[in-house]
Amino acid sequence: MRFEKKLLILRDYIVIAAGTLLMSLGIVVFLSPNKIAAGGVSGLAIVIHHTLGLPIGLTMLVFNIPLFLLGVKFLGKRFGIRTLFGMLIFSLGTDFFDKVLQLNAITNHPLLASLYGGLIVGIGLGFVFKYQASTGGSDIIAQIFSNKGILTAGATFILIDFFVISLAGVFFKGVEYALWGFIALYVSSKVVDIIISGLGYIKSCFVITDKSEEIKDEIYKRMNRGVTYFKGTGAYEGTQKNVIFTTVTRREVAKLRDIVHEIDPDAFVTIQQVHQVMGKGFKERHNIV
Repeated sequence: MRFEKKLLILRDYIVIAAGTLLMSLGIVVFLSPNKIAAGGVSGLAIVIHHTLGLPIGLTMLVFNIPLFLLGVKFLGKRFGIRTLFGMLIFSLGTDFFDKVLQLNAITNHPLLASLYGGLIVGIGLGFVFKYQASTGGSDIIAQIFSNKGILTAGATFILIDFFVISLAGVFFKGVEYALWGFIALYVSSKVVDIIISGLGYIKSCFVITDKSEEIKDEIYKRMNRGVTYFKGTGAYEGTQKNVIFTTVTRREVAKLRDIVHEIDPDAFVTIQQVHQVMGKGFKERHNIV
């Protein structure tokens, strides 16, 4: 492995660690002290923490390890070392900040806690996703359900988050806790979108390269996305080449960029926001902004 590639991998893990630690801070400083569960395994861990007194990080780890093993079994190596790394740092970092540093809540105002907690968690999670990692939890369940045709990934996320946030309202004996949780979830989701690739759900991508066959093969193999060729002619040199066109979700943009850069660092790439998409592999949406 070249030294430059090793440095890039090291950079990725540093950013993933920083992102997960930001998420831990958001939970410990803003969300958990105010009993705000913003969905997912972390939200479930907050409910259990305030109900049974169990550590949040340890509880997340107890849920995430079997989910990670299920992900490896049903989905293969896509849940590799980066996901395991993100899960461990997220769990250990949460308990470290909670117990060792003994941080206090910056605010006891639930609206401010929802907004800033969602913001910090969203920033951290956005960088984790951008560098092709995961913190496990509902992300694994969603991909298993989607792969097996049980539910779409989006529907799975909605059901899990709705269940966890509603559970917080029941156990904390107040519908307000659920309402704050939905606010925090909305903020974090929007921030994740912005960090990864802007506000669009779908992105269309054109790649002008002399290595179209190699890039096309890797897109098929590593992303399971279709590719269309357009015949292009370079105006300056008059050379003929294939122009790759493909459509991906916002969370796949970083992976596509890495594939292209890995095979042809000199490739010319344009990525545009798509407002509507219909076809295999995508759920139709309307009025996407």
